Amino acid sequence: MRAVKTAVIGCGAISDIYLSNMINKYATLDVVACCASRRENAEKKAVQYGIRPASTDEILADSEVELVVVLTPAPSHYELVKKALLAGKHVYTEKPIATELWQAKELVSLAKEKGLLLGAAPETFLGSLLQTGRKALDEGLIGDVTSFHVAANRDLTVLASLFKFLRQPGGGICYDYGVYYLMALVSLLGPMAEVYAKVGNHAKTRSNVVPISPEYGQDYVYDNEAQVNAILTTKSGVTGAFSLNGDSAMQDQAYFTIQGTRGILQLGDANQFGGEARWLPDNPREAVWQTLEPVSTLSDNCRGLGVADMARCIREGGTPRVSAGLPCHVLDIIEKIMESGKRGQVRLTETDCDRPAPFADWQELLK
Repeated sequence: MRAVKTAVIGCGAISDIYLSNMINKYATLDVVACCASRRENAEKKAVQYGIRPASTDEILADSEVELVVVLTPAPSHYELVKKALLAGKHVYTEKPIATELWQAKELVSLAKEKGLLLGAAPETFLGSLLQTGRKALDEGLIGDVTSFHVAANRDLTVLASLFKFLRQPGGGICYDYGVYYLMALVSLLGPMAEVYAKVGNHAKTRSNVVPISPEYGQDYVYDNEAQVNAILTTKSGVTGAFSLNGDSAMQDQAYFTIQGTRGILQLGDANQFGGEARWLPDNPREAVWQTLEPVSTLSDNCRGLGVADMARCIREGGTPRVSAGLPCHVLDIIEKIMESGKRGQVRLTETDCDRPAPFADWQELLK
């Protein structure tokens, strides 16, 4: 298969793992250019990775570039993705696909109208951890699914001190972190139908606590959501709990289980590609956790994997597993969580999506 000519817009911290993986790990991609808001940043990355520096306009005007990867902060996604689609490029963007649902819907419609592929992170559900869980569910290991529980934490005071983009729209605990678990849930159990939530923020004014930061000791405004506690119900009728706490200790602690009539599946941190998937069978004599055999070796930081899968679909046809309907529906869930938190009412989702196909053919993407 001829690799897809690809360019990257955005040369921030996340760009290194994308560029390294897309250049060295995935056979379906041929990265040719990068750009950044500051030309000198693009030139440094270009030298580092052996590609050419460019401006956004140069990339979009380049007939050689078929696929654009957007790695800028969330508030710029809508404008950049739209410009790239209008320029005739397939697009993959970092999460979220946009900061508002109406924007995401417009982008999905535009991609369809233009006959282009559009997708968005997170893609961690393609890694060995969650794909092992997917196989267990598909094979009926825990019987009929009856509920799920997600609980995760982090220290947003530290993180927002380090990364200013977390203070912008799309940088809250749900948009930036909970999105991993929501993408995982939808990929495993299908789309959600309704949401009821409480949303909070322990402190809208916070102090920079990172000594190496130029703003150390100074106050900053954090207006985004920091705590989310929600009840979610899938369209198939399964109800579960979804809890995030950004006003907690620094080390992320993940609790992610799916309960069934014949056992419990424990999946760990959906922010990671790898990890240990475990099964607790409903057997009084053997009720001990059993580690499941991983279905792949995709356990390190495999960012760019969704881009590689999309590139294969550009050449061979088919639907990318990160196809836009999935991240659009996840954004819909997040928006309904925010609305429910403000109104104190159950909110119904507006969108639907297909459950992505299992990632059994992952080896075909690797060099």
